[in-house]
Amino acid sequence: MNQAEPRTLFGHPIGLSVLAGTEVWERFSFYGMQGLLMLYMTKYLLLPQHAGHVLGLAGFRAALVGMFGPLSDLAFAAQTYGIYAGLLYATPLAGAWLGDRVLGKTRTVSIGCVLMAGGHLAMASEHFFLVALSLIILGAGCVIGNMAAQVGQLYAPGDHRRTRAFGLYLLALNVGALVSPLIVGTLGEKVGWHWGFGAAGIGMLIGLVIYLAGRRHLPPDTISKRGDHARLTRRQWGVLAVLTLILVPYLLASSALFQAYGIMYVWADTAVDRNILGWEMPVTWVGIFDGAMTIVGVLIANALWKRLATRGREMSDLAKLGISCAGMAAGYLYISAVSLLPVAPILLWLGFYLIVDLATVWMEAPPQAIISRSAPQSVNATMMAVFKLSSTFSYFLLGWMGRFYEPLGPALYWALVAMLPVTGLVLLLAVKRPVERILDAAAREAATPGAAGMA
Repeated sequence: MNQAEPRTLFGHPIGLSVLAGTEVWERFSFYGMQGLLMLYMTKYLLLPQHAGHVLGLAGFRAALVGMFGPLSDLAFAAQTYGIYAGLLYATPLAGAWLGDRVLGKTRTVSIGCVLMAGGHLAMASEHFFLVALSLIILGAGCVIGNMAAQVGQLYAPGDHRRTRAFGLYLLALNVGALVSPLIVGTLGEKVGWHWGFGAAGIGMLIGLVIYLAGRRHLPPDTISKRGDHARLTRRQWGVLAVLTLILVPYLLASSALFQAYGIMYVWADTAVDRNILGWEMPVTWVGIFDGAMTIVGVLIANALWKRLATRGREMSDLAKLGISCAGMAAGYLYISAVSLLPVAPILLWLGFYLIVDLATVWMEAPPQAIISRSAPQSVNATMMAVFKLSSTFSYFLLGWMGRFYEPLGPALYWALVAMLPVTGLVLLLAVKRPVERILDAAAREAATPGAAGMA
């Protein structure tokens, strides 16, 4: 395992600042696209005068209707959004294979940044809408799992800074989310949709420059041989099974969270009073508050975790995940009640994001820390990609659930969404003790030289 580099960023290796800086701009592009996509489809792309100009859109819609039955424009937009965002997190499996076994992580991430930038820039024309989505999906596959794996590889197996490092990585993510609505959202909603998408592409190119400039500080690439998987021990296969199991609560909680950036925007476009001193705030600007509150949540959580660790009382990563499930459920039950109002005041809408944002770091950092710490090194990036793959099913579930929004109405729909993290919490409580025993045993084995070969 690579030794930690000199501390330069909150007591963390230089490489963390490089990866975090890249992540700021990658997420700037991602959240810009995410914030505009549903509004762009429902308010522009799917209008009769535009839909006919989109290459392959009619065939794509016919295929979805054949699979899922008749779809309103809103349901079709939600399904498209879910499929696009879901595939963003499916392709990292292929990207991890490239990073682990063919090209190395650094080269794979660089290629991915180029593809993503090309996809965002292609959104400048609605004619290439589906082509652009495809390029972004392929690029994300190269970037997402490999960069997260590089974060984990900056730390030795027993280094307790690892979970806090992923929290800081999440903080960088939300800096991108904070800035994106100001630039991408404003250009898209107020100037022109395609200007917003173009700005996202430029942001992706900036991220690539940061990554390439700092690559000497990244963990050295180690390309695993084809036969490495055959040398996994029975205990290691058991660990992989356990890591997959704990992704189910994460999947359910994240599916709830992602609803806040799709149909939630469509609801708020007409149901939330966004007038501030006579000026109507763009819907996507809620991302500014969303990003800021998530950053606050990261700082609070990291300070709490560090203080508890100093006292030898830091809670387990599974307990942290359970807290996130409870917080996510509370947020959706809250917005379910708010949506009963004829028109929701903007402050009440922001209250929803406050609740879920404070819970987000408890959902994102712990599973990544568990996987990077516990997964065998020959498949470490692959398991990080499996973690991202769970978001594929989260988004697919999100897209499928979108068909219930119109018949149920907002209040019942948000209450239905709240049941997802509640289910995840119940499952987590049921498996927490045996899972922790298995992971603790794996950690002790990894810390003992030669132990893996004797298991």
